[in-house]
Amino acid sequence: MSDEGGGEEIPLTVNGKDRAVPAGLTVRGLLEHLELVPELVVVEHNREIVDRSRYSEVTLEAGDRLELVHFVGGGKAAERDLENRL
Repeated sequence: MSDEGGGEEIPLTVNGKDRAVPAGLTVRGLLEHLELVPELVVVEHNREIVDRSRYSEVTLEAGDRLELVHFVGGGKAAERDLENRL
């Protein structure tokens, strides 16, 4: 993926869980890394909602906190699927 750095990882908190992701990811890059469709996700980045038009502009940094809300049908099964990706 073009948004990824050279193998280095940074720590983030995503939906309350600590995780390491490739350095240099944008919000869009993170969503793609998690195999989520960016158009179906609302992202809160450090307590600010990110407009979808800016997903490719906002670069993630170590220690950032994100909340992802994924809009899908399917009830509990879909909710578990999102949790498994995170």
